Amino acid sequence: MKILVSACLLGLPTRYDGRSVADERVLSLLKRHDLIPVCPEQLGGLPTPRPRCEIYGGCGWTGKERVLDEFGSDRTENFLRGAETTLKVARLLKVDLAILKSKSPSCGKRFVYDGSFSGRLVPGKGVTAFVLERNGVEVLDETEIPGDL
Repeated sequence: MKILVSACLLGLPTRYDGRSVADERVLSLLKRHDLIPVCPEQLGGLPTPRPRCEIYGGCGWTGKERVLDEFGSDRTENFLRGAETTLKVARLLKVDLAILKSKSPSCGKRFVYDGSFSGRLVPGKGVTAFVLERNGVEVLDETEIPGDL
């Protein structure tokens, strides 16, 4: 199976703060599947490290909100470009599934931060998770990996 994976979950230092969040459940999938690392924020042209970003103006991404960094700069276009490029990778490589980093403004599938930079989570999707799902790609976050995968 070909699985698109948030690069940070594989231990690559792609997070906003330049760290990684290697996840043992994701790493264990390397034994049975082809994992394809992506960082939508980097694919959208943002550097690493970069200012924290959150979705402002709603509960997750629906297409009407903006993605702002902690200094108030609008990074929406970077996030959209990264999501579209990630979708192109998924289509080009014919992935079966995507496993993305929870709570991320790009990759979050069930919860994202509310745009206040106060640490408050709200139900909703990140930009890339939304775009992938809207285009028929099944998305999980690292907490949803089934034991039989």
